[in-house]
Amino acid sequence: MMDEDTRYEAVRSRDGRFDGAFFFAVETTGIYCRPSCPAVTPKRQNVRFFRTAAAAQGSGFRACRRCRPDAVPGSAEWNVRADAVGRAMRLIADGVVDREGVAGLASRLGYSARQVQRQLTVELGAGPVALARAQRAHTARVLLQTTDLPVTEIAFASGFASVRQFNDTIREVYDATPTGVRAAAPRGRGARRATPGAGIPLRLAHRGPYQAAAVFDQLAREAVPGVEEVSGAPGGRTYRRTLRLPYGTAIVAVQERTRVPRAAGGTHPGGWLDARLHLTDPRDLTTAVQRLRRLFDLDADPYAVDERLGADPRLAPLVAARPGLRSPGAVDPLEPAVGALVGVAGAEALVRRYGKALDAPCGSLTHLFPEPAVLAEAEFEAGGPLGALAAALADGTVHLDPGADRADAQKALLALTGMDPAVVAAVRVRALGDPDVAPPGVDLPDAWRPWRSYAIQHLRVAGELTD
Repeated sequence: MMDEDTRYEAVRSRDGRFDGAFFFAVETTGIYCRPSCPAVTPKRQNVRFFRTAAAAQGSGFRACRRCRPDAVPGSAEWNVRADAVGRAMRLIADGVVDREGVAGLASRLGYSARQVQRQLTVELGAGPVALARAQRAHTARVLLQTTDLPVTEIAFASGFASVRQFNDTIREVYDATPTGVRAAAPRGRGARRATPGAGIPLRLAHRGPYQAAAVFDQLAREAVPGVEEVSGAPGGRTYRRTLRLPYGTAIVAVQERTRVPRAAGGTHPGGWLDARLHLTDPRDLTTAVQRLRRLFDLDADPYAVDERLGADPRLAPLVAARPGLRSPGAVDPLEPAVGALVGVAGAEALVRRYGKALDAPCGSLTHLFPEPAVLAEAEFEAGGPLGALAAALADGTVHLDPGADRADAQKALLALTGMDPAVVAAVRVRALGDPDVAPPGVDLPDAWRPWRSYAIQHLRVAGELTD
């Protein structure tokens, strides 16, 4: 935890490493910003600090139009933490409050709604409704500035219950009407606005350096035909896949981006991956974006990871060669488990037999990955770990959603018939985003904690460890 003087120094030096980790607000202007905001640094006595954008909004501050604090990467803290607050933040980001309300969030966490409200408010300065509201406002801004959808449709697509609620929130957060927010969208060089049938263009931000080549290499190796594909030459590849989402389906494309700008002193201020989403229902935008962020590990803190692992003599040259190496996640918890159990060829066969065919295939993308209930019914008589896993996911015996308790999930997985500990470790890394997993039989020093998943990535990419 940083004290306020340290935070102010980060603001004074416009340190992009802390974008998303905290926000600061200026009492004399009523504006809140990200730490790297290029505006003139305010006087210390006029500055207040907040853990979340929602807390700043709840205190009456509006988002800065210059630095767009709502567009920063999410705090890496929520992906690392395994407690109720960290799990709650992952579920809120996935849109659970919008779909199921606070009661649904509390049920998934195993707490009462009052307990969840109290824990989030005490630690973050905002409850689940306020946190979800801030996320809806960000989704609305993206839709207003990148699509030509009518404002009324955007209100409901963003998760708002009414147009009035939508209008009031946009005015409070951005100090502008929805029409004003749309008019402020970039129109010059580099502007990227959706055209009919072209999907929604997005920039998926990350902090610090990002080893896109290693991530795209892994996705290419593991791509399941019919559901995923990687095309193009290294350095300019495109990853495309289908997604099953709460309200519909999507086809997404993410571009490999290898050139990262360097700030003064050789530091990496961060960057982004260009993406384009074709959604059958725009209400799925927030969830789709969050699942892509998990897949590409975009909310990680490479500075913390590299500092710890780079201090180890064995890993130091690997970290120096690939700063910002990521540990990819998954968009569907069943996918990495199936891949670990039956391999890419086996997964492709399951997709062809049990995956739902798209109404309109898009090139080589023809199916959605099979749902657990469908696989459970098809594989139950065959027995074995695949049928047991699919049945456990279908009936709720095993939970692998973003808010799942990682220790409980591992215990439940190991209790399944024939489940291999190596598969469980892979699921914990990919499906649950655990940054500190050691595969069975691999002795890793405690000095690499809490980033052993990233250490394993370095060893694998360097060819010093094979699956």
